[in-house]
Amino acid sequence: MTLTRLSLAQFRSWPRLDLDLGARPLAIHGANGAGKTNILEAVSMLSPGRGLRGAAPGEQARQGPDAGWRIRATVDGRPVETGAAPGESRNVLIDDKAAPQVALGSLMRVVWIVPAMDRLWTDAPETRRRFLDRIALSFHPEHADETLAYDKAMRERNRLLRDQVGDAGWYRALESRMAQAGAAITRHRLDAIDRIAQAQQGAETAFPAATLTLLAGDGQADDADAGSIADRLAAMRPRDMAAGRTLTGPHRADLGAHWGPQDMPAALSSTGEQKALLLSVLLSNARALAHARPVLLLDEVAAHLDADRRAALYDEIAALPAQALLTGTGRELFTALDGRADFIHVRRDGGASFAAIE
Repeated sequence: MTLTRLSLAQFRSWPRLDLDLGARPLAIHGANGAGKTNILEAVSMLSPGRGLRGAAPGEQARQGPDAGWRIRATVDGRPVETGAAPGESRNVLIDDKAAPQVALGSLMRVVWIVPAMDRLWTDAPETRRRFLDRIALSFHPEHADETLAYDKAMRERNRLLRDQVGDAGWYRALESRMAQAGAAITRHRLDAIDRIAQAQQGAETAFPAATLTLLAGDGQADDADAGSIADRLAAMRPRDMAAGRTLTGPHRADLGAHWGPQDMPAALSSTGEQKALLLSVLLSNARALAHARPVLLLDEVAAHLDADRRAALYDEIAALPAQALLTGTGRELFTALDGRADFIHVRRDGGASFAAIE
């Protein structure tokens, strides 16, 4: 899967941007606020969901929520378009035909790291769960559908719980839907963790291998049996009704990470090691997706990396069968990529972003 063309119209700080992309990494540099991350966000919108910022469509229009925006791309020679008209939800076109967002997951595999994820290992479980689900989605495009189905059924069940509804028939119907989707979600998560582990084995890398595990407070995070999930939901109804929400299931899962001979928990590691572990998972994700030639988005990736580890990262990125877009505040951060990457300088003038190809 190859992204060869990207065009933006009224997206974030970009009134217009047209880029031809090649096989080499693309290093985008410029001052803070110049609009570098907005390019990466645009590429992330070529996958299901709200992109790397998690923004609503109305927040992405350059001229405000009453305006629209558009992203056009060419992927393996196929036209892809997504955007939002003023006040409307996001739409998707593939081959000039309307398509659901989830169809983007089969078209192109996109994985990313943003500065906020530097706190991944010490942040709330929800953050790590979203991170794991993005990895699972990269392997299983149908993961988005299962997640939507689970969340919809759980919202309806939670409404019954809050309203103190006692009809067991209503609960059984919703719990059956949650159990079927929840089992698929868990299978995908466990498979993603297994693929990351396999991709780390034997890899020559300067980044420490992370041992990932699926965790949850209820001790049932690795339960991929729909019948077992349904039974547990039924048994938990009285407790859930008292709480007004569902207290067990895949939505309570957490991602654990350890590394090194001492089996050091990621949360207790130094800031630099936490960033290195994060990059290790991303690189392993890319190796496991080599057959699909994924797109890697690395926003301000040089932060918390010394020059040697930064050079090692660029070596690995250049060797991967993947497309990579990287951002940084200065051209000097990408010196180790000279001769192996394309470079763009981004500046902002009068509220609009402009790009100069070097």
